[in-house]
Amino acid sequence: MMQTVELPLWFFVLIVVFAAVTFASHFLFPSVRWFFRRRLERAVSRLNERLTLPIEPFKLARRHDMIQRLIYDPEVTHAIVLHAKENNVPENVAFEKARRYAREIVPSFSAFAYFSFGIRAARWLATALYEVRTNPGNEDVLSEINPDATVIFVMNHRSNMDYVLVTYLAAKASALSYAVGEWARVWPLSRLIKSMGAYFIRRRSRGQLYRKVLARYVQMATQGGVTQAIFPEGGLSVNGKLMPLKMGLLSYVVEGFDAKGRDVVFVPVAINYDRVLEDRVLIAADQRGDRRFGARISVITGFILKNLWQRVRGKYARFGVAGVSFGVPLSLKAQTEQGGSIEDLATALKDRIADAMPVVCVPLLAQVFLRADTALSTEQLVSSTAELMPRTKGTAPSIPQEALPEFVRNALLLMAARGMIEDEIGGWRVNKDERALLEFYANALEVQGMPAPQVSDDAARAKS
Repeated sequence: MMQTVELPLWFFVLIVVFAAVTFASHFLFPSVRWFFRRRLERAVSRLNERLTLPIEPFKLARRHDMIQRLIYDPEVTHAIVLHAKENNVPENVAFEKARRYAREIVPSFSAFAYFSFGIRAARWLATALYEVRTNPGNEDVLSEINPDATVIFVMNHRSNMDYVLVTYLAAKASALSYAVGEWARVWPLSRLIKSMGAYFIRRRSRGQLYRKVLARYVQMATQGGVTQAIFPEGGLSVNGKLMPLKMGLLSYVVEGFDAKGRDVVFVPVAINYDRVLEDRVLIAADQRGDRRFGARISVITGFILKNLWQRVRGKYARFGVAGVSFGVPLSLKAQTEQGGSIEDLATALKDRIADAMPVVCVPLLAQVFLRADTALSTEQLVSSTAELMPRTKGTAPSIPQEALPEFVRNALLLMAARGMIEDEIGGWRVNKDERALLEFYANALEVQGMPAPQVSDDAARAKS
């Protein structure tokens, strides 16, 4: 027992390393995790005191626990059995497939990442690119909602900047959980997005098993009080118009709703821009008739470097106004009591988004230019814009009446810099080569009681 044993040095070092790893994993790491989790819980408790919509325990649950809870859910288990029978595969194979789906969907929310990095980055980026103007009643909309209700922001989708804007503007209310498409699954972007509480959606997946896993996650999050943000149009608007709302996520929420439990309140959010960063990419996709947004990394890098260089030289100018307005909230409990269908819910939400649409200057001027047959002076444009504003469906937090001449002049410079209009003798005139761009922005607003603006021959042929 007391004999000396000789070992090679490398083998001894290997034994020591394994012993250290075992000690750390069984004794040290759990204690460290417990210590930091207790600190996190205290920090979140202090944070909840100043949030309009506190962060619920469901959002703070460990990701591993949430995945286990999801894949062992009775409805998911039933879907696994059906999948195995329909596809003639062993149930354990179907189970592993469901586990992969769950791991892909369930986020790993970090309150530290969201509030210390995400909110600050969103604020910096939003205000660096745009003059952000909001409806003065936005905060009142949120403060009047029952704090025990689950809030779901339902938004039109104009640009990928929508995520940034609403994250920044809702920072005083709560941490948002976004439903994001497959574009966000690129590493390392995917890790960052999941830490911000977003969950991925395979928009092209038609498998029953996948849809059941996704549906149950959405329903669990909704029942757990997680504040969510969804884009029910199903993707970016390629023509600038507010598109009909799809039923996918809305149907999951409605199907899992218990009228005797926590209410669900939908908050319509309308977003509009003087400049949509992806406008030309979206127009090209619309003209091709597909939704392939082929933005090359070289183009994106060039755009960033160009704007950084302009900022260094002191010649940087923001891209106009980004307007955000909250519409009238809709209670799912009240909707259910009235006997409304899912189609009625989608129609009501779309109408409330349209009613709240911010009226910003470039879309207004695009409406004016497309109705004009001749060149217009700046004074004529100010007058025409003032006449058009009261007829425009939506809200106007972005253009105070007394500041309209200044807004028009700034918007004209922005449009001229992009080649949308030309400064000629006698005033401003539409650049025929950029008419599709003007139509894209004009489509963002609905003008009532006036003839529709002229549509180019190319656009008319595309519609026919």
